[in-house]
Amino acid sequence: MNATILRHSTLRINAQGETFRDLNKNGKLDCYEDPSQPIEARVEDLLGQMTLEEKAGTMFINGAVINEDGSLDARPVGAGMGGRVAVTQMTKQQMNHFNLWQIPDAPVVATWHNNLQRFAEQTRLGIPVTIASDPRNHFTRNIFAMAPGGFSQWCETLGFAAIGDAELVRRFAEIVRREYLAVGIRVALHPQVDLATEPRWPRISGAFGEDAHLTARLVTAYIEGFQGRTLGAHSVACMVKHFPGGGPQNEGLDPHFEFQKGQIYPGDNFDYHLIPFEAAFAAGAAAVMPYYGVPVGQTDEDVAMAFNKAIITGLLREKYGYDGVVCTDWGVLTDHQLPNTIWPARAWGVEHLSEPERVLKALEAGVDQFGGESCAHYVVELVRSGRLSEARVDQSVRRLLRLKFALGLFDNPFVDETQVAQVIGDPIAVVAAQESQRRAMTLLKNADGVLPLSGRPKIYVKNVEPAVAGEYAEVVATPEAADLAIVRLETPWVPVETDNPFARGFHHGDLDFKEPAKSEILKLLHTLPTIVVIYLDRPAVIPEISAAARALLADFGASDAAVLDVIFGKAKPEGRLPFELPSSMEAVRAQKPDVPYDSENPLYPFGFGLSW
Repeated sequence: MNATILRHSTLRINAQGETFRDLNKNGKLDCYEDPSQPIEARVEDLLGQMTLEEKAGTMFINGAVINEDGSLDARPVGAGMGGRVAVTQMTKQQMNHFNLWQIPDAPVVATWHNNLQRFAEQTRLGIPVTIASDPRNHFTRNIFAMAPGGFSQWCETLGFAAIGDAELVRRFAEIVRREYLAVGIRVALHPQVDLATEPRWPRISGAFGEDAHLTARLVTAYIEGFQGRTLGAHSVACMVKHFPGGGPQNEGLDPHFEFQKGQIYPGDNFDYHLIPFEAAFAAGAAAVMPYYGVPVGQTDEDVAMAFNKAIITGLLREKYGYDGVVCTDWGVLTDHQLPNTIWPARAWGVEHLSEPERVLKALEAGVDQFGGESCAHYVVELVRSGRLSEARVDQSVRRLLRLKFALGLFDNPFVDETQVAQVIGDPIAVVAAQESQRRAMTLLKNADGVLPLSGRPKIYVKNVEPAVAGEYAEVVATPEAADLAIVRLETPWVPVETDNPFARGFHHGDLDFKEPAKSEILKLLHTLPTIVVIYLDRPAVIPEISAAARALLADFGASDAAVLDVIFGKAKPEGRLPFELPSSMEAVRAQKPDVPYDSENPLYPFGFGLSW
């Protein structure tokens, strides 16, 4: 078996897995290739050898497509968000950062990753590739959910907030870190620490609820579990988002889209949203992602966070002294062509600027890297024309290279493909993940102590897999034949009228059930005793359903088996609400979007939860 080149002709591995060094043509190692040298010296050595084009390419990260066999062969790809080929971007744009969306099974990801690193080592300087990913380890149907690919499926982050156990979060992060490392994912595009102070916002399910101090406590454990005490070869770097907090969106309309109305602070509560980020910085978060929103009236210009110098330089860099990587959220520079429409760049407040001018403004604001973009040529153009100094480019590239070196990518970027099956699907991780789904369930009502159920009652189920329910009880076909019903519901939402299919999938709008759906649900609840389980990706408005249900449970990402284990007493619900449930839509509209738990007379307050 021939030795496999690992890094720019200097570090090799033989068939026995033993590593040895190969000297360059001058009979010595370049400083950046020598792990015995300090990281800063290695960064400066490599930076001094990079062309402007190579520097510019490092400042962009975009999606990569993985073939089903893990090969790098060119294949036809769709026009979706993942429709970029990594090799093409590496060749044409000198890029070396990519993120993954939908993926094949984990072993294929590991094979593809190693193939990509082998391609990278053939480039002029052999700069290894950094692979990033959004969360993959939650049991969810949310639009932001990534294909599991065999990864362990835990409750959502709201579920961790409901449990409130920082050590559980740390254990989760450590297990997920091992799974990421097994396939080559080295940057987590998470945690999300936005606060759910505007209950209509569609992205609440990715956060830890509306309490800043609970979020801060949990995010500390989260980052320490992923990164360790210091960044190293066994770390996954965390990109905490979305600075300075994306929760207070006007009417809950998300700034992914042009119909957004900016972030507003009628409660003068801007600083409250910074508390989780302060904890993340103290824990050593390697990177930060600002959001798309415009902080209306909070800075000297109403422009989106990524273009806002007062936010990135004044607040993040200067006040907090943050010197890690700042990467924009995806797609702030260029429009995206969809099948029937154009999705505008999220360049709110600077729409009038050309694409190169947007690059310049973001860099002047303090950004280092552009997410979801492949236009490094704009950076080259700006430098060549004298509008941007190469010294400013070097400032950002240093941070990006520093992170690569800290993660050990220059020393050995490869994963051991033979170990993937032992890590992904590890029974201990699978069981721990399933337990989290059960523990996070939150009991809100238990009239007459109906729960937990015992014996094998006759049950009518809705939105529950009958075969699974049949393992717990006798499933009947009609409500009339049943002793009781078990119904699973989801928090309501109202699709926005738009040609953008991605926007239509966001859970915007009112939180209460509309007709005829509400009457159909209430008819069943009035027909026989009913246990209602509602998935809370946002704070549902359910006063009539709560009143009519015999028992009411909330879940934060749970399988039917997890739900039924709790209902039948095989597990106890431990959750406490990570946000309040408002009593009406009028109360939702009257509350301040930047202030936590402030709706009038909530149906269930923040922190509420029963047990038995």
